[in-house]
Amino acid sequence: MLGADVMSEMGESGEEELSETQGLDEDEASRLRSAKERNGGVQTDSREKEKKPGMFKSLRESFKQTPKRNPLSPNFKDHLNTEMGRQNIDPEITSPTQVQPPSSPNPSYAFTDSLLKKADSLRRSFRLNKKDKTAKMEQLQPVTEASVAEKKEVEVEKAEKGIRESYTLPEIPPTPLSVMQINKLIEMEVLEKAHLNLLSLRLEFQQEKEQCLAEASPLELAKKEKDLSLLYRAMQDKVKSITRNSNSLPSRYKELLVDMARIIQEEERREGDPGGLVGPGGWRGAWREAVSEGVQDKLGSVHLDGRELNASWLAVHLGLLGETIVKDLENVKRDLQGSYPPSFNVFSTYVSCYHAAVGQHLKKLLQQVTDLKDYYALLDWIIHRYESEKIMGSPSLCPEMEGEDTALCLEQDFLEQLKSKYCRRVQEDMKDSLGRILTLEDEEMWKNRVAPESDDDSFLHSHFHMDIWTKVQSIAVNSKKIDVHLEKRVVLACFEELKQFPKRFECQVEPVFNSLRGTTLGVDYQITYINTFVALKEHMDSYKDSCPTQVDLFSSEADGLVQRLVLGLENQFKNETKPFLRRMMTRKWLTADEDFQELYGRTEKQLQQCVKMRSPHVQMLVSNLHYHLVKEYVSQLMKNNYSCKNRKHERASKKMRGQWSKLRELFQDMKTDHEWLHPIGDHLCDIIGQKNKRDIKNHLQPLVKDYPDISRSHLAAVLYFRGVMRGREKQAILQCLTQLTTAQAGTGHQSHSLFAQIEVPINTDCLADMPFSCLSFLLPDS
Repeated sequence: MLGADVMSEMGESGEEELSETQGLDEDEASRLRSAKERNGGVQTDSREKEKKPGMFKSLRESFKQTPKRNPLSPNFKDHLNTEMGRQNIDPEITSPTQVQPPSSPNPSYAFTDSLLKKADSLRRSFRLNKKDKTAKMEQLQPVTEASVAEKKEVEVEKAEKGIRESYTLPEIPPTPLSVMQINKLIEMEVLEKAHLNLLSLRLEFQQEKEQCLAEASPLELAKKEKDLSLLYRAMQDKVKSITRNSNSLPSRYKELLVDMARIIQEEERREGDPGGLVGPGGWRGAWREAVSEGVQDKLGSVHLDGRELNASWLAVHLGLLGETIVKDLENVKRDLQGSYPPSFNVFSTYVSCYHAAVGQHLKKLLQQVTDLKDYYALLDWIIHRYESEKIMGSPSLCPEMEGEDTALCLEQDFLEQLKSKYCRRVQEDMKDSLGRILTLEDEEMWKNRVAPESDDDSFLHSHFHMDIWTKVQSIAVNSKKIDVHLEKRVVLACFEELKQFPKRFECQVEPVFNSLRGTTLGVDYQITYINTFVALKEHMDSYKDSCPTQVDLFSSEADGLVQRLVLGLENQFKNETKPFLRRMMTRKWLTADEDFQELYGRTEKQLQQCVKMRSPHVQMLVSNLHYHLVKEYVSQLMKNNYSCKNRKHERASKKMRGQWSKLRELFQDMKTDHEWLHPIGDHLCDIIGQKNKRDIKNHLQPLVKDYPDISRSHLAAVLYFRGVMRGREKQAILQCLTQLTTAQAGTGHQSHSLFAQIEVPINTDCLADMPFSCLSFLLPDS
């Protein structure tokens, strides 16, 4: 709070100022104030006030002198010569319009001067008749492009030079204005005069403090120190206000900035003297703080849409942010830095403030970001655009920007935090995308029982493997543009969800398979997803070099699903053919073909559907079906359900050979991997079809060579079907097999296993395999 006596003094001064400016328009009042400032302003010394004439008295004196000053008056020339002589001006080289009014402490002179200017203007307008217009047009010089360019070059040169570092402080008034008057000058932004009077007041305080005069009581000294503090605080606040707004209206503040810079320099020079403003960073620090606040205000004014109004809200905002930064720094380069001494490093200061302010602005923006595209836009803007020619590297900021640091001032973990959030968002988006894929499959295919599509190669497939691969590839490629290491991180995030996708898919599709079990559509669905996951696995293998562990984990899950789907097809085939295989090698089988025709037809249909499956799983499935069919067919011989008697073995052999031939052709066409199974039918038919039992031994060697795992019990079951159930012939045949298998041990196709997988029922006839010599011992003597 300022003292009451100061308030009363300021009130008197304010009334005087109001009386002087009342009735004038804004321009006239402004010129009046400028005149006051140029001529020393209003003195507050009481003795001076007594000597000054009143305002109306001064006006009357001025009006008396007006005829002399009037250019139209006949006495104007004498008056002009008198004034020019008083100011030592040569009348020969000075035109009447160039004469400046003499400096006078009388404030009414400015008002008189304005009247003279208006009179001069009227005189010129009255003289502009047709004759004068012609003469005046001849005197006008045309404005050419060269003259405009020359004027611009002069202005640019002047701006480049700026103001010097050194300066001469104007004379400090011996007697300062009152506190209220100084405060009023600060409010009116008459900074130089306000500061000079503030220095005068400060010197006065220092003198009183040093001399400790008796009349200067401690209370008065404390009051003056408080007034100084308040005035300095007001001055610094005004300096900061001007600095904050200087880049918005550079032309308005250009001259003020010069005065402001000199004030800062002078206060830095007087730092430590009593009566000054004490604070962290000093005046230069306050100026930098104001620059930073102005920059923050500028960034805060950039338009920002809400997510609900604009899906690209952040990308648009970042674009506008970059344009604002460049435009603002261009203004600093063009208009502001020329108003400061070089030591202020104005451009560098603004650049560093932008680095810090943008970093804080982005931190606030990050709190609003939730979508993947917005995380990407923020990363791309920080890492690529901010330092590029779009913003800090803009050619319009050169050469000032050369040598400047173009990097953002971010918190230590901000960028890492942003990348981590980006990767988490990638994983969440991948999970959502996979969920949408399952929903689409259910809505577009499973619910309506829509048949799957075939690709150009006639393989059944679903498009989602391309959707998944395209998404992962897009994320990886875009992330690589930001950071090579970020590419690996996002791929890892994608695989975290991908490795769980096969099981998620299986849980969703299993009820569909169960409801379609035994139907052609069910088989087509299984083949479709076998092909789809095989293709997806091939796509993901392209990332094996960068993420080997994650790729292997996903491949393992995908292979597991494919194998279970293939196994499902096998089990379905086994269940469908089981009833017909059971009736092979029976009395009905020998007399009828219905069961085999059903078996053959279902096998053919299954293999035709396998054509729609891609390699290598089609070969695996065909080979498995081939092996199963052969094993089960041969197994029927081992069950001892039927024995061919009365030469029926020849019919059985012929029928078996025909059926084996048809089955062999089916699987050969499908390019089975188990070609080693083809000879088994011929070997068995040769044994069963032999007329003479003794000749059976001659066909054992090829059988043992191709299938070394055949045992005596297996051969005994074949002989039973042939009708050789006991006797010396049977024992001789079995003994021959034993010798052949012993001789073939370690040779032949040891990797092939057929008979070892076929069980032989236990023979309850204890005499079946007894040698004939033993049986002859039991016979009675004849």
